[in-house]
Amino acid sequence: MDMVMKLGTSSAVVIFTKSSCCISHSIETLIRSFGANPTIYEIDTHPNGKKMEKALMKLGCQPTPAIFIGKELVGGANEIMSLNVRGKLKQLLIRANAIWV
Repeated sequence: MDMVMKLGTSSAVVIFTKSSCCISHSIETLIRSFGANPTIYEIDTHPNGKKMEKALMKLGCQPTPAIFIGKELVGGANEIMSLNVRGKLKQLLIRANAIWV
């Protein structure tokens, strides 16, 4: 779990995905649409992917996508979409210094 937390807090936006997950791709596209450049870890191709997947599940994620913004685990696709619908995702990205206005 320490490895996932360390990677998750290594940049303003970090997304743990699986290369075949269309929801992960959609979340990545949404975040990029604001101008953010997330760090992406594809756990199905990463050498420590199985350990990452187990750690993400312990943190309450599905395991993918799992999104860290501003060094905090925000959650998965549902949480990101909810923030976006409520107009709060952009502000969260700004506070994390992932985008500038």
